[in-house]
Amino acid sequence: MPAAVVILAAGSGTRVGAGVNKVLLPVDGASVLAHSLRTALAVDDVARLVVVVRPGDEPTVAAEIEPLLGAREVLMVAGGADRHASEWAALQALRPAIRDGLIDVVAIHDAARPLATPALYDAVITAARTHGGAIPVVATSALLGPNGLVEGGAIVQTPQAFAAGELLAAYTAADGDGFTGTDTASCLEAYSDVQIAAVSGEVTNLKVTYPEDVALAEALLSRR
Repeated sequence: MPAAVVILAAGSGTRVGAGVNKVLLPVDGASVLAHSLRTALAVDDVARLVVVVRPGDEPTVAAEIEPLLGAREVLMVAGGADRHASEWAALQALRPAIRDGLIDVVAIHDAARPLATPALYDAVITAARTHGGAIPVVATSALLGPNGLVEGGAIVQTPQAFAAGELLAAYTAADGDGFTGTDTASCLEAYSDVQIAAVSGEVTNLKVTYPEDVALAEALLSRR
């Protein structure tokens, strides 16, 4: 059964200091969003693609993604006030396909991570089919912990993938409670018994957050 991919592109990106949504910034000849969407389009066995955009950005985003689609279709959905609300908007758009059993897994990715690879999507989708949920993780030895102590830890990335039915049920329950989580996995942990597996992330899968990240993403993409 095929999967669905949701790309979150509804943030403002104020920390990058560009005056526009950071996913629309040009990097290596295309926007950050275009790179992320191109990767999603290259993932095997994906039946639905949803791009969640900031209200008002629809015309600009449409112009960015239309040349990439060919015969494929992408559903554009207006995002909410925060990440959780944007994810919920995407899941409501996917609700008919999930309830009809047309997709079995939903992968959710930050458009601001333009260097994720199709192989990483494949890894989390495959793991989600086995375990119910999967997140990519990269180990680090330089995280600042309680009381200012440096300790080992891990950085969680996207795409994250989850069994579609359980994901929809968890977000439906969360909506009734007014819950707002930090990421997709936090909602599943709060409202389901899904076991979330960790898969190896990619050290180059950076998130464009600050001005220096744009230059780094440019350098990394130009080497591909």
